[in-house]
Amino acid sequence: MKTWLKIVFGVATSAVLALLVMCIVLRPSKVHNSEGNTARALTLKDILNGTFFYKTFFPYWISGQEYLHQSTDNNIIFYNIETGESYTILNNTTMKSVNASNWGLSPDRQFAYLESDYSKLWRFSYTATYHIYDLTNGEFVRKNELPHSIQYICWSPVGSKLAYVYQNNVYLKERPEDPPFQVTYNGRENKIFNGIPDWVYEEEMLASKYALWWSPNGKFLAYAEFNDTEIPVIAYSYYGDEQYPRTINIPYPKAGAKNPVVRIFVIDTTYPEHVGPIEVPVPAMIASSDYYFSWLTWVTDDRICLQWLKRIQNVSVLSICDFREDWQTWDCPKTQEHVEESRTGWAGGFFVSAPVFSYDSTSYYKIFSDKNGYKHIHYIKDTVENAIQITSGKWEAINIFRVTQDSLFYSSNEFEGYPGRRNIYRINIGSYPPIKKCITCHLRQERCQYYTASFSDYSKYYALVCYGPGLPISTLHDGHTDQEIKILEENKDLENALKNIQLPKEEIKKLEVDEITLWYKMILPPQFDSSKKYPLLIQVYGGPCSQSVRSVFAISWISYLASKEGIVIALVDGRGTAFQGDKHLYAVYRKLGVYEVEDQITAVR
Repeated sequence: MKTWLKIVFGVATSAVLALLVMCIVLRPSKVHNSEGNTARALTLKDILNGTFFYKTFFPYWISGQEYLHQSTDNNIIFYNIETGESYTILNNTTMKSVNASNWGLSPDRQFAYLESDYSKLWRFSYTATYHIYDLTNGEFVRKNELPHSIQYICWSPVGSKLAYVYQNNVYLKERPEDPPFQVTYNGRENKIFNGIPDWVYEEEMLASKYALWWSPNGKFLAYAEFNDTEIPVIAYSYYGDEQYPRTINIPYPKAGAKNPVVRIFVIDTTYPEHVGPIEVPVPAMIASSDYYFSWLTWVTDDRICLQWLKRIQNVSVLSICDFREDWQTWDCPKTQEHVEESRTGWAGGFFVSAPVFSYDSTSYYKIFSDKNGYKHIHYIKDTVENAIQITSGKWEAINIFRVTQDSLFYSSNEFEGYPGRRNIYRINIGSYPPIKKCITCHLRQERCQYYTASFSDYSKYYALVCYGPGLPISTLHDGHTDQEIKILEENKDLENALKNIQLPKEEIKKLEVDEITLWYKMILPPQFDSSKKYPLLIQVYGGPCSQSVRSVFAISWISYLASKEGIVIALVDGRGTAFQGDKHLYAVYRKLGVYEVEDQITAVR
């Protein structure tokens, strides 16, 4: 009896102490700013509940001048930029009737799929249930409904064909009401993956939940098959709502173990039952040893571009293949193979960059290292050796957004020499020499230095999405003049909410140590006094080609530590991190875990 009372007393005492600690940690603190107004510090509850999240606005482009967006009351709204026409194309009651959380419009605008029962798998992948809604008749398609737990679904670029992956197999529908055509039959859980990547390709190679691609006019569908049959499996216990944990098994190749065997197939969706899938050959210099598939780009309906990578990852081959209708094969001549090789590290950055083809469907633009060891845009017409360098300097081009007949839009970290910035540039490729213009460098310069962009068809219009360092803002622009047309989202509600919050201050600077440049970000308490001492916490991450020191707005766990607990936080981009040149990036090649640690210690000292 005494033992039982001791246990009860001990548990009760522990509960009271835990409650007191929680009250202390979660209580809103009051601090006084210089103007005498009261403002509270961030609380842990703010962070866990996502109280101060920001919004972005990415138009769902459906033509050169039209887009869709989801309103605050969850109606799907059509908008024409040039006429100002706006109306509800899909109302929230229809969405609610199937508990839809996402949607996608068919290119012919006759149907929309509504996504519900979202179930997360890995970083990008999930399963969901899809209902097809007929916009013309105003009702759901009940004939030949889709199965539950679909792994991926997408419309063709033209019309209303559907491709989807279910239980690791690829299916086609000519129309939503038609019975499905099963393309593959060998899909097996954790063994054979068709149209979706296995874990290692999803996480490390494609950064995507899908591995199938429509040709531009929807004639062909390409898909990857990943065979994990011989890959060793790791297992771990998952503790969910059930009484006993579930065992999760993942095919997981470690160094020296067998890798997934990948094959690329293309099927003619016009008559899929007549010929069946045709395999695209792997280049001989790649197939001679272990390799990876890194990306696929459709050039035209009859031309496809695939990128392959040797397992050692220092050689990448871009292969351009043409469909030979008389032979019913994909021809990939050696003369259309372009080799990219690194002698100082691995090929590319985190990924080998994808090509962006020009209007002649033969030449293309691509980002890779120049002779000075900085990643820049090159124009390739015949061979990589004869590539014409488009950008240059001791900075790096990050992404090519769009190529038109006279302009190329891209992002870089050139402006003022800060690696952690992203500004959008336009190069007039129709003129010689090409004329470069920074579209964003001086737009809201204090608020915005980290952008991405989304372009309509033919680049008639584009949306700019600024992520910081100030409050994010999304704007619409004319694709010819670059003039701002309207603000799409400026986070006014968040701005007002933060007026009563003591946010930490941020500084981005650099250290020069033994000819090594270490960029760092300091997150300081709101009332930071340089004459006083503060505890210092280093947030460490230095994965190859990562970047922690960026000019972005964020309210996170470390913001709370600075705001509420008065802790100084530091983030350091040491050797091995991205966008500062190959010498900095490839310093960790075959030396993982050495310089990353040294540079963090050096920065603190």
